[in-house]
Order: sequence, then structure tokens, then C-alpha cells
Amino acid sequence: AVKFSGYLEECSEPFCTSSYSKYPRLMKLGEDITLLGLEIGLLTMKKGEVARFVFTPRYAYGQMGCPPVIPPNATVMFEVEMLDFLESTESDAFFDLTALNLTYFFIQQDMVPLQKVLKVADTEREFGNRFYRKRDFRSAKDRYKKAFSVLSCTPSSEAEQQQINASKLLVLLNLSLTYLKLERPDRALAYGEKALEIDQRNAKALFRCGQACLCLTEYEKARDFLVRAQRVQPFNHDINNELKKLARCYRDSMEKEKEMCCRMFAPLNSSS
Repeated sequence: AVKFSGYLEECSEPFCTSSYSKYPRLMKLGEDITLLGLEIGLLTMKKGEVARFVFTPRYAYGQMGCPPVIPPNATVMFEVEMLDFLESTESDAFFDLTALNLTYFFIQQDMVPLQKVLKVADTEREFGNRFYRKRDFRSAKDRYKKAFSVLSCTPSSEAEQQQINASKLLVLLNLSLTYLKLERPDRALAYGEKALEIDQRNAKALFRCGQACLCLTEYEKARDFLVRAQRVQPFNHDINNELKKLARCYRDSMEKEKEMCCRMFAPLNSSS
């Protein structure tokens, strides 16, 4: 993700800019960013760095320019801030494989190191995190699911299984939280319970399951999950607040049920 502004010589107003956007969109070199000089310049930058590049026509818009904004043979200047970046080459190559090649990959696992698989999954999860921070929960969910699909491979040892499980756990927790944001507590509960299959004492997984059950008005199950989470982290502010919220919701539910019963039996009492 980058912020940039492009200027013509002796012009104070940019002819293009992304600086007004609160969340600059992710852009891929060679696809979203095709200006040769800008591609080369970005490859030299580090996260958080701010730079100024001056591009001759060869590295900018060429002899023809880009009418009517860019005149022919224009030298341009770009101010660039590198907010963050992700190396997605291996991930892109992995998902470019056909279904047949994917099958072959899982059969012939020794041909692809586990560390490469984990790196692909981690890259997709990081993309999901970017979308989540921008509150684009649907795109985040899709990225997390891609990450989880990579991790369905069969380990060749207990050590590999532990590494895969550690990576799976992070993705499952992300999916559970994202489905809560999407107001799909049933799916949030399902992914939270999958996380608990890996680590039954994981406080975040227990908390997410408790939240999901509360949304589903399954109060007993919600209490069970939240109390278990509290036992793991007794001083966790969020867990304790959720237990208080559960108590209020349960009390309100009981009062509404009592009120409904009173209305139902009121005609019988009046007739007698």
C-alpha cells in the first residue's frame, strides 16, 4: 500500500494522487502500477520510507505522453510514501496452479517444502488482515478461506503437524471474528469450535464461541464458553464484560418470557 502524488515540471498541483484516501488500496506492481520508473523506485523502498523520484520520459509516459493531462516528452516527479508491502509472488504462483496441479501438489508433498506452504498461507492471512482493518469483511473472509485451503495438506511428521496447526489456529480465529462482523454467528461458532479442536484452552476461541452463542440466544452454551475463557484469562476485560452482557440479556429474556406468560393467562384469570 502506497500514497503517491505525481507532478509535472513547474506545477504545484498534482495530476494524480492517492493521498486523500484514508485507506489506500492494495496495488500490485506490473498490474495496478505500470509506470516503469515508479515500479523501479518502489522496489528500492522500505516500509515507512518517503521518497521523491524524478522520471525522464523514458521511465514515465514516453514520447507520446498521456493527453490531455500529460504532454509529450514530459519529465514528471512523484512523491511516494511506502505504507506497507507484502511479497506475494509465491502465493500468486501457488493459486495460479490448476486443480490438477493442486492435486499433484498434495500427493507429491516432498516436492514443495512445508515452509513454502506456510508462507503462502501467512501471506493470504496478511491480505485478509488488511481487508479486515479496512472493514471490508467479505474480502477478508475470502482471503482467510484461501489461507485455510492451503493448510489442508497432510503432514509427514508430528513436528509438521504442529506447525500446520499453529498456522490453522490463527486463520480459524480470524474467520470466527470476521463472521461475527458479518453477522453470521452460526459460521463464527463453527470456526471457533474448529479452533478449539486444535487448542481447547484457547481463550480467544472460547470467547468467540461465547459471543456467537450469545448472538444466537443460546445462553447456556454462551455461559459455558465464556466461563471457560474466564478460567484461562480471569482478568481479561473483554471476557468479563461479555459475561456481564450475557447476564443482562438472560435477565431481559426471562422478564419478557414472564410478561408473555402473564398476558397469555390473563384472559383465564379474568373469566374465572
